[in-house]
Amino acid sequence: MFDYGRPSRGGYALWGGIALILATGDAAAQRLEERGDDATILVVGARAEQALDTPNATASRLGLTPLETPASIVSLDGDTIRARGDLSIVEAESRAPGIASVANPGNGGTALSARGFSGQGSVLQLIDGVRLFPAAGTITFPTDPWMVERIDVLSGPASVLYGQGALGGAVNVVMRQPTAQTHGQAEIGYGSQDSLRAAAGIGGPLGEALGYRVDASYRRSDGYVDRGHSDGVALSATLRWAPSSRLAVTVRADHGDQRPITYFGTPLIDGRLDRRVRDRNYNVADARMRFRDDRASVRIDWTPGADISVSNIAYYLTSDRFWRNLENYCWVGTAGLCADGSTGVPGTIRRSSNYGIRHDQTQWGDQASVTWRTALAPGIANALVIGAEANLVRFTHQNDFGSIEQVDAVDPFAFDPGRFLDTQGIAPRYRTRTTALAIFAEDRLTLGPKWSVVGGVRYEENQVRRWAIAYPEGERRDSFAFEKTFRNATWRAGVVYQPRPTLSLYGQYATGVDPLGTLTTVSTGQVAFSNARGNQIEAGAKLSFLNGRGAATLAAYRIVKTGLLAQRTVSSPVEQVGQRSAQGVEAAVTLDLPQGFGIEANGTLLDARFDDFRSGGVDYAGRTPPDVPEALANLWLRWDATGRIQARTGLRYVGRRFSDNGDAFRIPGYATIDATLSYALTPRMAVDARLYNLFDKAYAVTAYGDGQWILGRPRSLDVALRAAF
Repeated sequence: MFDYGRPSRGGYALWGGIALILATGDAAAQRLEERGDDATILVVGARAEQALDTPNATASRLGLTPLETPASIVSLDGDTIRARGDLSIVEAESRAPGIASVANPGNGGTALSARGFSGQGSVLQLIDGVRLFPAAGTITFPTDPWMVERIDVLSGPASVLYGQGALGGAVNVVMRQPTAQTHGQAEIGYGSQDSLRAAAGIGGPLGEALGYRVDASYRRSDGYVDRGHSDGVALSATLRWAPSSRLAVTVRADHGDQRPITYFGTPLIDGRLDRRVRDRNYNVADARMRFRDDRASVRIDWTPGADISVSNIAYYLTSDRFWRNLENYCWVGTAGLCADGSTGVPGTIRRSSNYGIRHDQTQWGDQASVTWRTALAPGIANALVIGAEANLVRFTHQNDFGSIEQVDAVDPFAFDPGRFLDTQGIAPRYRTRTTALAIFAEDRLTLGPKWSVVGGVRYEENQVRRWAIAYPEGERRDSFAFEKTFRNATWRAGVVYQPRPTLSLYGQYATGVDPLGTLTTVSTGQVAFSNARGNQIEAGAKLSFLNGRGAATLAAYRIVKTGLLAQRTVSSPVEQVGQRSAQGVEAAVTLDLPQGFGIEANGTLLDARFDDFRSGGVDYAGRTPPDVPEALANLWLRWDATGRIQARTGLRYVGRRFSDNGDAFRIPGYATIDATLSYALTPRMAVDARLYNLFDKAYAVTAYGDGQWILGRPRSLDVALRAAF
């Protein structure tokens, strides 16, 4: 049977309010249909051509369109993301071709997998084109899809544009901006697991030269496991001053405060997921997580002449992250052993790893560039951008390592969650200061109406200094540990051939670098090594057809990453000689059909493997690296039944993965179906019913350890009232 969760008193009131609005709005909706007015509140199909012929700043600093760019770039529209009902930014991102979520509490719930590579060290995340620096593999900002104008996904090496840590790709979240006319939006919703969502925003002009945008969002839920409460607040404000068409100054501030669900996964029983424990949370009763982020930026865009433009953005970001959890759980079999080899009481869940951690991070930065556009001869033109980037990141890591280990055995089905054990106290243990400096250039030479050559180069120098923090005799002392400088030069070159304006064929070669761990938390064990290096060769095609109602893309690629740390035998030294690779094909199509039908589909097939990798004397050559699904697909069907009714159905497929290097621990693939029905009461007000996981599939989004799966949301129903003004 369908189980949508029992509403709270506030939930009953919200359901009643929505029912009242539906009843009182029916007459107005009927008049709307009789007049034949458009229900503008519904997000209908946009011309697919706009996605391919609209300049995109994520894939190129020259403002090229996707048709002009020799790389795979896709944009996810913010209105569409919200219409589909995606509840988080990472959920929306994983709808893009070749992108999968590997989110868990340890990485802030935001890590991704792309083209055979995964994690914050290989799939770079940006906000408004500004690189975010993960600390210990963790990013927690931005926080809410309500603030998003669009999400750009650049597949393949992006180090030339954004620096190290982008061999698999780069994902850029572009936030909402002021508009020329006043527009406002609001939404309130309630659903399964006592979930509540309220959000509002408005933007427009404040006179001839000044524009603004403000947004606020609040969400909360009791979660789909025991003690699964979560809540979050997101705020943003933007002012844009444009005294002339040649100058614009944009000032922006963002705030996020999240208390995510303190759920670290469900332990497997005898190597399988037991649905009887699907809603169990094995964490302690007083577990805590909180992520607070604040960001401010000032951007200046100046066009002193018709052929030259200057851009500069200065930014400041602080992140405060806190964890206090009992994190690891494993089933103890009849032999008294866990899957990881630890011992325990047969027939129980062994709980361990009482970790208390805090991250305090501050990032200052500035990025500047100058662009020249020159006509060299009839039909021949050149565009060149040169720029520089500087970042300073201060990070302090606090933990309770050294506390007495908390280990117990609980009944899998009924137990007292207990309390967190902390005998050491959470205190600063080390701090780092990271300086990242870079210069870059990109050039496009246009050779007539059909051919163009695009190239880029970047030189980056990253210096990390680390201090150990100790407390002899109760007094804190910081002692310098080491200094490490990484120097890397990367480049890319590509050719685009457009036999007609709506079709482009391209080829590209690109290089990139990935850190061995996280740049800001380089350890003493990593300081002797350099970054891993990689290269990609890619070829593809992009087409807009049916007068812009359809668009299709196809890409084939091979990426090779070298410089992995490997140990040939148990007693041999660690060497930087390993290699892994991935090769695959990605395809996507968008099509608006007559009678209000629309299709958006994408699929990926890839082969990812270790080519030369040994660790602890074990040879992993030929194995699939962990957290990499080798088959992915997304399908969305849309039907605008009338001017007032719209239906959407979405299929997400993620192929099987492994959680270990040796492919001994398999995470099954899964397919889920979501559906949305929208009803426009007036041109400015609509009600949405959103059904998630229609067939109540029990599936693992990712793993936290080899025998512990983080499960996805069960079948759920949310209802929301949306308004535009």
